[in-house]
Amino acid sequence: QVQLEQSGGGLVQAGGSLRLSCLVSGRYIGLHNYEWYRQFPGKQREWIATILADGSPSVLDSVKARFSISRDDAKHLVWLQMNDLKPEDTAVYICHANRPMPGYPSERYDYWGQGTQVTVTS
Repeated sequence: QVQLEQSGGGLVQAGGSLRLSCLVSGRYIGLHNYEWYRQFPGKQREWIATILADGSPSVLDSVKARFSISRDDAKHLVWLQMNDLKPEDTAVYICHANRPMPGYPSERYDYWGQGTQVTVTS
């Protein structure tokens, strides 16, 4: 099985920075795409960023000037760097992993982290 353990959340003042980490355990670490989502209370998860198995990143347009995603498969780590944080960034941030399911080209395995609270004060 694959497990995702998150850290790095917390309380920060507006304009500050946080780096969220997702520590991956299990098999096939290098085969996964990794993603970050955030969830506001009572709302559906919002996609923020993806980094593919080949290292190619993509970030939500509304935050791409401030957020970046990276990975180091040798360290089993995925990061979300968040700079110039704003109060509206306050949410639960969740990491996600998915990889192909052999023999079932339309299916993928996927795994979710436990989420971590990020609170940005004025």
